[in-house]
Amino acid sequence: MSLGTIWIIASFSFVVALSGALVPGPLLTYTIMKSLEAERRGAMVGALVIAGHALLESALVIALLAGFASLLKNQLTIRIIGTVGGVVLVYLGGRLMYDLARGKVQDVFLNAGTDAPPSMRRLPHPIIGGILVSMSNPYWWVWWASIGLAFMAQYDISFRNPVGLLAFMAGHEAGDLAVYWIVSVLVALGRSRINEKAYRVVLFFCGVLMVGFGLFLGIKPNI
Repeated sequence: MSLGTIWIIASFSFVVALSGALVPGPLLTYTIMKSLEAERRGAMVGALVIAGHALLESALVIALLAGFASLLKNQLTIRIIGTVGGVVLVYLGGRLMYDLARGKVQDVFLNAGTDAPPSMRRLPHPIIGGILVSMSNPYWWVWWASIGLAFMAQYDISFRNPVGLLAFMAGHEAGDLAVYWIVSVLVALGRSRINEKAYRVVLFFCGVLMVGFGLFLGIKPNI
């Protein structure tokens, strides 16, 4: 495979990844929440979330190449993923909103995160969270069963073409990383400049979004 072809695959994969990464969803909301929660190095949250996301996607690509694609096109599979994922998202968002309503976030803000509220303690490490939140979203599965799989077929991404496979994965994860790292950096920089009220409003809005995503995915998982 020529260097030019490798560059084309990586570049196109980067652009295609943006079609998923730029769409607001539970993973973006989770990244904002964890970036706000982080006492230090909040700017690295996006990179850690995408590290977990990349591990899951690598496993999924291997599964797709091994013949898993047909299962992802089954409506029952999508319904199960949507229902279970919806419950997870509603729980995470609901717990955050509940703790905010009880005023448990105020001490966190004033004491620089020394006493994290229960909802935030329940949120997993960003790497683990990147895996769990991605798995909870049926649209992520469908994206790979349609757009992702079509791209792989178009450019002969397979085990027989390891260089192309690596170029495809590198370009795709770079696209995700570019979006989520920028988001976490902006949130972390703003974290030190917003007052307590604004901080609580942003977190509450994230909780509402998580619950909204969860209800939508749970009620209407067929795509």
